[in-house]
Amino acid sequence: MDIVKCHSSGEYAERPHALYWRNEWLEIEAVEQQWRTPEGKHFRVRTVSGEILELTYSEHSDEWRIKQTVLTTAGTDNNG
Repeated sequence: MDIVKCHSSGEYAERPHALYWRNEWLEIEAVEQQWRTPEGKHFRVRTVSGEILELTYSEHSDEWRIKQTVLTTAGTDNNG
């Protein structure tokens, strides 16, 4: 299970602000995009060091998943 710290007021996981990934804490500089699917809440974030990551919070299992995202020059996902 991955660890994400987030701001929550009305409901849990409203806005992530830090995450533990690859044995270090990373501060989130910006939430680039967020959306919801049947799988849970998704956030594309940029860390202060410039990494782009996709965070998924599964409300069903109460767990976070962190995935590195590679963007093409057009700015679309290239995870294939």
